Amino acid sequence: MFLRNDLLPMNWEILAALGQLAAVFVGIPSLIYLAVQIREQTKERRQSAVNVLTAQWGDLTCALYDSAELSAIFLRGVQSFADLDPVSKLRFSAFFNTFLNHFEAMYFAHNEGLLTASAWGKIERTMSDVIAYHGVQEWWKTRRHWHTEELGRVVDAIIAQGDEPKAYSTYNLSEIVGPKTGNE
Repeated sequence: MFLRNDLLPMNWEILAALGQLAAVFVGIPSLIYLAVQIREQTKERRQSAVNVLTAQWGDLTCALYDSAELSAIFLRGVQSFADLDPVSKLRFSAFFNTFLNHFEAMYFAHNEGLLTASAWGKIERTMSDVIAYHGVQEWWKTRRHWHTEELGRVVDAIIAQGDEPKAYSTYNLSEIVGPKTGNE
């Protein structure tokens, strides 16, 4: 039998290098695939969070159009919280506290990159329109301590802008009647 002495014998270093090269060819596509999957899952989670916030916001505003009484309390309350009767103050406070809690959740979602700038802008404009009303600002003075400092700074900044209340300017708010009492 004829043996070739000119071939270099295979040693452990060459085998290790070939193994590492094979790992690179197999490993890099796997890492790319993993990165793509993580990115897609992150997008799905963000969209899911936005969908939940949107549904909660919709459910909250649904309370206004489902109840003429609550709507009337809300419209009277934005004009003057101080002029509401005790039961109406309680209902306005419960509603507006929940309203601000949703606003706060959306604020934090925006800060964490879950809400786009345009989506946050829409929410901020809505809040600015509502917070511009005197009654809301009266309520805020009595309930600011219920909320986080971060939300407090945001609401205080909106109030400091001194915008004119326009959200309900075409609603003839002077025609809103108060609750009926036993004396009427």
